[in-house]
Amino acid sequence: MLKSANYNIIIKVIILIPLFFSAVCCDGYSQTDGESIIVGAERTNQYLPLLKDKKVALVVNQTSTIKATHLVDSLLRLGVDIEKVFAPEHGFRGKADAGAIVKNGIDEKSGLPIISLYGSNKKPTKDQLSDIDIVIFDIQDVGARFYTYISTMHYVMEACAENNKLLIILDRPNPNGMYIEGPVLDLAHQSFVGMHPIPILHGLTVGELAGMINNEGWLNDSLKCQLEVIKVAHYNHGMHYSLPIKPSPNLPNDLSIALYPSLCLFEGTVISVGRGTAIPFQQIGHPKLNDDYTYSFIPTSTEGAKYPPFEGEECFGLKFDSKLYNEGFTLQYLINFYQAFDEKDKFFNNFFTKLVGNQSLREQIEAGFTEEEIKLSWQTDLNNYKNMRKKYLLYED
Repeated sequence: MLKSANYNIIIKVIILIPLFFSAVCCDGYSQTDGESIIVGAERTNQYLPLLKDKKVALVVNQTSTIKATHLVDSLLRLGVDIEKVFAPEHGFRGKADAGAIVKNGIDEKSGLPIISLYGSNKKPTKDQLSDIDIVIFDIQDVGARFYTYISTMHYVMEACAENNKLLIILDRPNPNGMYIEGPVLDLAHQSFVGMHPIPILHGLTVGELAGMINNEGWLNDSLKCQLEVIKVAHYNHGMHYSLPIKPSPNLPNDLSIALYPSLCLFEGTVISVGRGTAIPFQQIGHPKLNDDYTYSFIPTSTEGAKYPPFEGEECFGLKFDSKLYNEGFTLQYLINFYQAFDEKDKFFNNFFTKLVGNQSLREQIEAGFTEEEIKLSWQTDLNNYKNMRKKYLLYED
């Protein structure tokens, strides 16, 4: 662990001299009016002074970078006293399967202890925070309610509030941030894949969502976390943002991230979303749909998708490309596959209700409702959410 005596000198140099990594635009980062997006992690001059003489813990994964360098490595080189790293679902390096228990360990490169926040311990304990002054959260989200990084953020906020620790969120753009769609979660169906009364596509960055969680009283006992958000520069919600690093093993590119909010609902059914193939969340299918579809794929065990559904079996269905998909959130694929599947009583599983966040959607699909009829049924809740959302925006729509 690096504990530099020249910390003050480093801070002055950083403040006075433009940082190299703030001057260069990453491949895939969007621009507006000729100015490159600068993510919160890159704006070190705004948060390094807060870390002076503090013991720091990081909540990070493989997306937590300043350009090509991991945030952990960058901050250690800058003399920040990092005590430990907390790892979310998929682990510190982002290679674990979805749902796989992430184990504690030691990071080989830095020697720092890695503490899992996915498994039996989803919330930092009092003991784990006892030697910490400040926690930094820097993880790239994709803007879908059931993507569990925001659930991890909730528990980190709660732990910081309970133990009087400052939480700094290094904000990043939401690649689906231009959409506010889907049913608002019914808290009767609250779970780790849906903790907040927000729609499936919530249209917030993690920094904005943290403000909502804090001020709407959603933490335990309506506690408030001491929160500092380092904003993204030159960003608005209408911008396209191409992620430079895949946020999890089965979201490898822009198309999978765009399709994920709609196709993830198939995880609560018998239909494969292409886990165990080169293009997960870009194709859907089932071995028994060979009479309805000609396109097929065969899942195999891969890193990040060990023992996928229908491993070694030919699945028939659809492959999506940039021309064949509905932007935002749609139920049409789900409705079509339900109608095509003969054994309708076996189509849904118990996970579906957790993903959707209500009991009614399954009942509506089984009753033959159209997508338009279903969307109309949640419009009032969605409009109420949109009005609430305006209070917490840090960026223009």
